[in-house]
Amino acid sequence: MTIEYVLLLVCVFFFGIKAMVSAPAKAFKESGPRLAARVEQQLATGDGFRPGGSPLKWEEGR
Repeated sequence: MTIEYVLLLVCVFFFGIKAMVSAPAKAFKESGPRLAARVEQQLATGDGFRPGGSPLKWEEGR
């Protein structure tokens, strides 16, 4: 009876590990195009880099 419980726990553990590893990878792959579009829009408009939404001011000499 103990062996069955140990095998069951091992199986559940490995299935859990597989789910935790594959879920973030899937989320990053699916959200890549959406994130790229947002970054492109912010670069084109100069908006979204600061909380106030003002464009960045480049400082020379740094």
